[in-house]
Amino acid sequence: MGGSDRAAALGVLASVVVGGLLAWAGSIGSAKVGSVPVFALGAAGAFIVNWLSFGPAFKAQTEKFYDLTGSLTYLSVVLLALILSDDLDARAFIAAALVAIWALRLGSFLFTRIRKDGKDGRFDSIKPHFWRFLRAWSLQGLWVTATLTAALAIITSDERKDLGVVGIIGIIVWLAGFAIEVTADQQKSTFRADPANNGRFISTGIWAWSRHPNYFGEIMIWTGMAILALPILSGWRWVMLISPVFVYLLLTRISGVPMLEYRGKKKWGDEPEYQEYLAKTPSLMLRPPR
Repeated sequence: MGGSDRAAALGVLASVVVGGLLAWAGSIGSAKVGSVPVFALGAAGAFIVNWLSFGPAFKAQTEKFYDLTGSLTYLSVVLLALILSDDLDARAFIAAALVAIWALRLGSFLFTRIRKDGKDGRFDSIKPHFWRFLRAWSLQGLWVTATLTAALAIITSDERKDLGVVGIIGIIVWLAGFAIEVTADQQKSTFRADPANNGRFISTGIWAWSRHPNYFGEIMIWTGMAILALPILSGWRWVMLISPVFVYLLLTRISGVPMLEYRGKKKWGDEPEYQEYLAKTPSLMLRPPR
């Protein structure tokens, strides 16, 4: 095993360890099946679904179902939690419904996009390598687990409380984020569909307010879910607030904004129009154009 493969194998192990720690924290105060916390079962399911999908994907050397599997993982984990948890209340059903709406919308959007594009260039160099490709699927299992912590805490909680003002605020924040994300994705899809815009960057509509409005909406979505979870969190379950923090760090420090900003500067960095767009438009937060 070469150095890159050893690093990838360690990445798989690290994903499992971090996912296990989140499962342990979330399992405190969770409903149980026998002696096994439902939260832990959901976290384990997130990895199992992705590992089962990895096998056929590696054999066929395809990444076409990677994003779709991610969405199906969210749906599977939430459904499992609903089935195995007791005394479900309005907060639990609302959290499950919001996750399902988001997963179905994002999954169909990403799957349609990759079918149109034919491939995802991020996977070109890792697909032939077992451990590197497995790391990508394991990280997706961790992504689902970490992102779902607040929602899973709500659904699996052994303590139920009225929705209250805090819960309503969480729902409103979630809806606002969802609206922003959907609007941004639709505007970009329409922009790309116009042959006149081939090879150009979008700076109109909501994209004049932010260079990455879809990511801003995504962060708002999981912030809203965390707010919805606040009344039922206590002790180690406060760790479940990692959900929006994880999404923020993932999108702004790792795979989202940095990657796209690098590509954009490499492609249009010498153009005065693009330099002006960078100077006048915030990277993430929505702000009316100057």
